[in-house]
Amino acid sequence: MAKRAAPAVRLPEAEVTAELRTLRARIPQLTGTLVASADGLLIAQDLPESVEPSGMAAVTATGLSLAHRIAQTAHGGAFHEVVIRGVDGYVVIYAAGPTASLTVLAGPAVNVGRLHLESRPAARAIAAHLAGPRTDHRT
Repeated sequence: MAKRAAPAVRLPEAEVTAELRTLRARIPQLTGTLVASADGLLIAQDLPESVEPSGMAAVTATGLSLAHRIAQTAHGGAFHEVVIRGVDGYVVIYAAGPTASLTVLAGPAVNVGRLHLESRPAARAIAAHLAGPRTDHRT
């Protein structure tokens, strides 16, 4: 009887990282990007050295949880994105499926409309990478 090979695990980190790099290339004013799970675990990042990735992932998860609650309480709907505008720029958190988020950091001169135009499809693509089949059942 022939043994079946163990399923090969395909982790989506490479595809997610490629999405982050493409997004940064399309919006020059981006200063960093991050994908985190809903429980605050870092999945992928392209952040400046001044931002600690694991800490940012944890803070993003907290913000995501709060945004979900606010959206649910306010109008019973699902969360899509949160825009935080600070003195030195923007932090925008997009839902990337039900279990993750895409966070983008941008300078104050960014065109917010363009930021959304490019980031929303990136969040959907990242969600698809994370939800896709992770095993390859080869014999």
